[in-house]
Amino acid sequence: MRSRYVIHDAHSAYFITSTIVAWLPVFNSTACCDIVVRALLHCREHKALRIYAWVILDNHFHAILSAPDLSGTLRGLKGFTAQALIEQIQVEQREWLLNQLAYYCAAHKTASAHQVWQEGTHPQAVSTDAMMLQKLDYLHNNPVKRGLVATPEHWRYSSAHERLPGASPLLICDPWR
Repeated sequence: MRSRYVIHDAHSAYFITSTIVAWLPVFNSTACCDIVVRALLHCREHKALRIYAWVILDNHFHAILSAPDLSGTLRGLKGFTAQALIEQIQVEQREWLLNQLAYYCAAHKTASAHQVWQEGTHPQAVSTDAMMLQKLDYLHNNPVKRGLVATPEHWRYSSAHERLPGASPLLICDPWR
């Protein structure tokens, strides 16, 4: 692993990406998206996670986060959400997706019959205001570039949604700096 993709500073914010194994479309239901939102809120309340921006798409999510133990917090978040997502996918009877999550399960993953997340989060330190703006632009415009909405504010599962007049955001972000 290259050193620029390791969390070195507990006080810095990091742009992270968490991707579903084989880019499978797990987040095609509000229930699955809500699992990630609730996990982020839980980590904020119990792990001192600071959330500066976030977006959930069909097969991955991006966020700009910081925490005293961000690596441990993300490991716990991914472990919890993996189990909750598998349970929700079973409730939704998406057997084809469960079969794919089992098929792509890495051989060394012996604790579960399924693998939800690809390993790693590809963390990139956000050290300047200019870098923060660049990452916010990328993150918030992801649904627009994919043709899912016309403007970032219209994507419900995004911190850009906070800016929509009259919106009731799922998660209010922490202020930067």
